[in-house]
Amino acid sequence: MNGTEPTARTAHDAAESGADTAEGTAAAAGPAAPRADSAAGAGAPDGRPLRIAYSPCPNDTFVFHAWSHGLVPGAPAVEVTFADIDITNGLAERAAAGSRRAAEGEGPEPVDAGTGGTRTAPASAATSTSAATSASAPASASARLGSVPDADPRLGPLLDLDVLKVSYAVLPWILDEYALLPCGGALGRGCGPLVLTAGPGRAAGLRGKRVAVPSERSTAYLLFRLWAAAEVPGGVGEIVVLPFHEIMPAVRDGAVDAGLVIHEARFTYRDYGLHCLADMGEHWENTTGLPIPLGAIVAKRSLGDRRLRELADTVRSSVTMAWDDPGASRQYVLEHAQEMDPAVADQHIGLYVNEFTADLGEAGYAAVRGLLTRAAAEGLVPPLAPDALAFPPEAGPSAALHDG
Repeated sequence: MNGTEPTARTAHDAAESGADTAEGTAAAAGPAAPRADSAAGAGAPDGRPLRIAYSPCPNDTFVFHAWSHGLVPGAPAVEVTFADIDITNGLAERAAAGSRRAAEGEGPEPVDAGTGGTRTAPASAATSTSAATSASAPASASARLGSVPDADPRLGPLLDLDVLKVSYAVLPWILDEYALLPCGGALGRGCGPLVLTAGPGRAAGLRGKRVAVPSERSTAYLLFRLWAAAEVPGGVGEIVVLPFHEIMPAVRDGAVDAGLVIHEARFTYRDYGLHCLADMGEHWENTTGLPIPLGAIVAKRSLGDRRLRELADTVRSSVTMAWDDPGASRQYVLEHAQEMDPAVADQHIGLYVNEFTADLGEAGYAAVRGLLTRAAAEGLVPPLAPDALAFPPEAGPSAALHDG
């Protein structure tokens, strides 16, 4: 598979190049999208605005609209980067690995000139950038970023992100550097990934078959692997990693035997004439009774406990404001919804923004730990330390949030 080239681009750059927001292209940032008004509080410890990265998907832009537009009283100022979640997974892994090497007195990661790898465009001082991928991707974002050394000035600003949306699947690799925030993420019921085929069939029919997945470092992939271990005797065959917008066409056209899809594909796969072979979320819920953990919000532990609690309160306020006035975020959501039908965007928000977005709570924490514990037992992720998910348990609403 070929390497891809995630880039950081300003809104001005995207507008000048005529870039649209289709999957796999840079998602142009909105005209004054990420800004902070005069009421915004302090950002990072050094006084600069906090750097945050999340996807252009409707659930993320809905959740973060109020904060990114300076509408949350007293919230930290922010600079926003839009990025595919596989890129943010890789950036978080890369930053965590760099911190571990620094703590051990090792130098920066060397350039791997033989991979062909990736290039990261220079990040500008503008308050909104965009990172995206195109073409076929390697197995993980870490692989895509592998040829760029930590010391490369083009990569530095992206490795210095303070808050990121990542897959829950990547947490075991990054929790020494980042804390899991108890809000802002995507969990729920009836919202899991689907395995699609060109015609009706049974799970056992996937034995030895080629399956396309959006990433091997994703919650969807963990859920798929856990399902396959139970339902596909002998296991599936080759795993092919594709950008998720290419998966349904690949299944339809016979390039692969099945595809693992996420997000709005739940609502559109019939348009491709495809069949749902299995619902990963349904399998998860039936076997565990827990909600489905998909995307997490993490923040650097170096911000300190007080700031982490303030961030959680800010995210929670942003969610509440979005619910109180859905129309306020409408333009922002559709601006970045990659030409998605507005009705599908509404379904997307309704499915992925729910009570767990405002507060993980005991059920949410149990779901996250349950997923990662089961995945570790299958050898898919490293085991979690007992307190790995713990969040600073002081002050206000955060007091009830803990590692359940």
